[in-house]
Amino acid sequence: MKCPACGHIDDKVIDSRLGKDNAVIRRRRECLSCGKRFTTYERIEDILPYVIKKDGSREPFERRKIIEGMRRACEKRPISMDRIEAVADAIQQELMERADKEVSVASIGERVMDALRRMDDIAYVRFASVYRSFRDIDEFIKEIKELYELKETREQRNPQSDSPDEKQGLQNSP
Repeated sequence: MKCPACGHIDDKVIDSRLGKDNAVIRRRRECLSCGKRFTTYERIEDILPYVIKKDGSREPFERRKIIEGMRRACEKRPISMDRIEAVADAIQQELMERADKEVSVASIGERVMDALRRMDDIAYVRFASVYRSFRDIDEFIKEIKELYELKETREQRNPQSDSPDEKQGLQNSP
């Protein structure tokens, strides 16, 4: 493994542990040249479908893109990286379990929006505003009204919910 500090390729593994989901091995390494310690993660390379983009081009699925998009939407919101990574893991797992060799970017985007809608209204609106490319303020207002109606419906069905996910509402500001 190449040392991130000096670029030397000889190192020794100091510690190896399974990740929380038992799908990743975390290794602590020490460079034999400069002594710098660093962490690497090892995971099984899965055969994932290609993503069909809006313009019709195809590219390999990248979990990192889901995480980056969600991270931007959740900026300054009370949502941990663990939750964001859990959503990305769930979407990736779902795609691996399907027999399809291709999946549309719209399908992935809808899954991300569904997860954000359940986690945090503000993060959802941020993601939707970029993903859906609202043409004007009327489309944006329409989306917020639909979200507000969904929130009211949830509150009517479960008026005494103490779930933090349910308490994240439109009253929260970025």
